[in-house]
Amino acid sequence: MPTNEVVVVNYGAGNIRSVARALEHSGAVARITADPDVVATAGRILLPGVGAFPKAMRELPQLGLDDALRQSVAKGNLLLGICLGMQMLFQSSDEFEVTNGLGFIPGNVSLIPSEGDAGVLRKVPHIAWNELVPAAGRNSWGNTLLRRIPSVSPVYFVHSFMANPTSAADRIADGIAANLPVTAVVQRDNVFGCQFHPEKSGVTGLRILEEFLSK
Repeated sequence: MPTNEVVVVNYGAGNIRSVARALEHSGAVARITADPDVVATAGRILLPGVGAFPKAMRELPQLGLDDALRQSVAKGNLLLGICLGMQMLFQSSDEFEVTNGLGFIPGNVSLIPSEGDAGVLRKVPHIAWNELVPAAGRNSWGNTLLRRIPSVSPVYFVHSFMANPTSAADRIADGIAANLPVTAVVQRDNVFGCQFHPEKSGVTGLRILEEFLSK
């Protein structure tokens, strides 16, 4: 297995080709697969995702990919979830119904509230280029996926639900949706997540993928 190989999990709910091209542009060898044996032994894994949380979480066990992901992470291999893939890293989501996630990061996923303070309306789904800002209580992005990224770098978001980590230590960066800080980047040990789409976020997104490759 090449040291720069990234296994892209193909479970029928992701921008697979765009993600693979972005990885290759960042210097990776992208291997698209639904084979649980490959996933279970991969050194670096990318879990993409577009669509609904319950459907995605039904697909993974049908393919044996949920256990494969857990086995790989338990071995210390690296996992990066993007968009829905990031949300699936959490314990549960209340999208349509309460559905268990992969449970790598404590916390849940909930609908972005359409109304904020003082009756300010928020457009949902949230589709926007938003700047990344440090999450509350965080002064540095050192030793994270954002190590090389200047604060207030814009990235591309498309989502209606947001992740709510239980521990502030897992929350690296936020994006701001009509005055609401929305979790943008998470990191817990060897598990990483981006709510936005790195593959659609220009130079900033490519640098984040390059950082994942360097770990």
